Amino acid sequence: MHLSEDELKQLFHNDHYARLSNIELLTAATGRATAKMTLHPHHLNALKTVQGGAIFTLADFTFAVACNSHGTMAVALDVSIAFMKAATTGTLWAEAREISKNFKVGLYLVDVKDDAGDLVAQFQGMAYRKKDKLPL
Repeated sequence: MHLSEDELKQLFHNDHYARLSNIELLTAATGRATAKMTLHPHHLNALKTVQGGAIFTLADFTFAVACNSHGTMAVALDVSIAFMKAATTGTLWAEAREISKNFKVGLYLVDVKDDAGDLVAQFQGMAYRKKDKLPL
């Protein structure tokens, strides 16, 4: 059972940390998701660039939507992020895509880009699929 875009948006609207981080889910489909984070001063670190944790949060949220799109609860097993470029203003855009999936495990890549389309970070996540259905 795959969830519709509306069902995924409804479910992830309840992610309070994502909302606090100013993240907006744009699209959601089976094994895919896009989101954006409009940057504000609270996203910046002492060097006046976007804090790595803020970028990670955007990527992790987008990963969560993509890996939960199959209708069963999926949780992170292993994740990593590589930072390519500093960001300071504007909006960051994340696109998650499913690379591989079997009954228990899925692999996802998330590209985080700035307004110019430059790669800011790349996130890789491995998800474990539980038997539990998502609470809709």
